[in-house]
Amino acid sequence: MVGTMSAAAVAVWLGSVVSILSRSHADRNVYPSAGVLFVHVLEREYFKGEFPPYPKAGEASSDPITFNTNLKGYPDRPGWLRYIQRTQHSDGVLYGSPTAEHAGRPSVIEITAYNRRTFETARHNLVINIMGTEEFPLPYQAEFYIKNMNVEEMLASEVLGDFLGAVKNIWQPDRLNAINITSALDRGGRVPLPINNLKEGVYVMVGADVAFSSCLREVESPHNQQRCSQEMEPSISCDKKFRAQFDIDWCKISLVDINRVFPVYITRPEPGNGILPEFGLYDPPSETLMSRNYFSDFLITLAVPSAVAVVLLFILGYTMCCRREGLEKRNMQTPDIQLVHHNSIQKSSKELRSMSKNREISWPLSTLPVFNPVSGEVVPPLHPDNYETTSMPLMQTQTNLQNQITIPQQRPSGDNYVMSTFRRLEVNGIPEERKVAEALNL
Repeated sequence: MVGTMSAAAVAVWLGSVVSILSRSHADRNVYPSAGVLFVHVLEREYFKGEFPPYPKAGEASSDPITFNTNLKGYPDRPGWLRYIQRTQHSDGVLYGSPTAEHAGRPSVIEITAYNRRTFETARHNLVINIMGTEEFPLPYQAEFYIKNMNVEEMLASEVLGDFLGAVKNIWQPDRLNAINITSALDRGGRVPLPINNLKEGVYVMVGADVAFSSCLREVESPHNQQRCSQEMEPSISCDKKFRAQFDIDWCKISLVDINRVFPVYITRPEPGNGILPEFGLYDPPSETLMSRNYFSDFLITLAVPSAVAVVLLFILGYTMCCRREGLEKRNMQTPDIQLVHHNSIQKSSKELRSMSKNREISWPLSTLPVFNPVSGEVVPPLHPDNYETTSMPLMQTQTNLQNQITIPQQRPSGDNYVMSTFRRLEVNGIPEERKVAEALNL
């Protein structure tokens, strides 16, 4: 067909393409009506001409594109206008329901497209001119909760048209239109788990010019209200007209007749001229201010903590120095036998410490040669000179108790004798003699 296209037709087609691309930067005007659902799709194909072509020739462009929308001169959109884009490869959607308060004032929406591959941007303007009419909003409004739909799926024209057609079959109005669509997440719903193709859910409000049908009124019956309170599905005769495509929660349906709703008027104060009332002349403080003396503050800040510290130091010093018992008082209150026992332990400990420091020093008294007072013979030392002193244990073990030597010792002041008993010991195979006991016959 392209081969048979004439040159004039090709010229006209190219001119239309050029004209479309040249108008891509121009403002687009839309004229929604107050009280009627407004839906505007931000098509990715519309913005692809603003970016360089895809690097691979012959392949369709699949650049990820996202959109940012805001009211011109402001960081966000108007309160009635919402925006959604599920993925970077899907189209964005602007939707909402303007009210009569916004009629007559055009809203310029800045649409910025971001190419996530090339990081380039393109900006277009969308001018929304809201038209106010007396026909809208329609007096009878019904809100349905659809559980098996997401908001972007419901905003599609064919899906929304199918739903309005089903509602028209059970309502039979002369005029029927969608008023608003809200995601269940905006009503406090929970994000569904990513299993079993669960959906977020969506609220759809429609309006009609006739009273509600008997089918819609069935949900208000006591039987169905009781079933809803028990979290059971009510029995609605017209549910089969929706069941094929839409899963409606009839317990959450809302029927409103705006003719019976009393409007609430909020009284607002009339705006003034923006000029503050007269308060007289401004009297600034004097430049010659008196200097403040901070010496008293300084004393209070330092003197009080210092005095408290001195008192605490005096109490601590008196307790530590003047309340000590002393060694004399301690010794007076300690029994003599305990002091003697402690003194002997202390002397033994000192002797052991001195022996452990240097093994080559002179032997302690317990290891010196023993003098025999009867025969005058000096018993040889316990340790010969060639004995390995470094391997000698501090506490020697007694291994041979067979041979004992008893030597009488004469006392210089009488006829009584002192009997000294010695035991011949062997330590590490070397014979030793040590005094083991001394009996005193007083």
